[in-house]
Amino acid sequence: MIEVNLHPGGKRRATRGPKLSFKLPSVEAFPKDTWVLGSSVVVVAAVAALGYLYFTTNSSLERLSVGIDQAVSDSARYADLIEQNDALMARRDSVAQRVAIIQEIDGDRYVWPHLFDEIARALPEYTWLSEIFQVTSVEDIQIRIVGRAGNNFALTTFMENLEASFFIRNVELVSTEQVIENIGGASKVVYSFSLDASFERPPSDLLETESLLGAPEPVGGTSPSGQ
Repeated sequence: MIEVNLHPGGKRRATRGPKLSFKLPSVEAFPKDTWVLGSSVVVVAAVAALGYLYFTTNSSLERLSVGIDQAVSDSARYADLIEQNDALMARRDSVAQRVAIIQEIDGDRYVWPHLFDEIARALPEYTWLSEIFQVTSVEDIQIRIVGRAGNNFALTTFMENLEASFFIRNVELVSTEQVIENIGGASKVVYSFSLDASFERPPSDLLETESLLGAPEPVGGTSPSGQ
């Protein structure tokens, strides 16, 4: 084909090659039914949601599996610790029970020394004893004191001295009578008496104790050597 340039001095137009063209699909390509379009959108959204749930669920399951394994391991370890703690608690209770028994025995073994000492301190002149024995159980110790007194005044003084002791209470006269006693080769009329009294644990702040080494301890405590 021959081309003639009708414009003098003008440049020759370059020949154009085939042009590439791109067109978006026409809206007419999509279905025009809104129900079909909505259903398609719902299906696509559901598939996307299911995919998201699938991946997130798998991730959660993995974390839960790791947590369960850790919990099982911790449970086994804590079970051993609890068992050891229970064994220690049982040993502690056993030791505490034994200590309580020992303390009870240790606290009662000085009862009679206290009683004999207090009775001896309370004994006035012209008065002597012939018998002292226990008449009740260990929980509430009650004793009976049998003896002789030169006169009623000596007997009254003896009872008052017993009541003044921190270790003796409830002193009562059970019986009294005149008897003839051979004293120094001579027969004399004296008073035979029988008294009942109870042992009382005095307040700890009224006792002064000493340690086993002999060093004085503060008033208010008790020790095996000073009870």
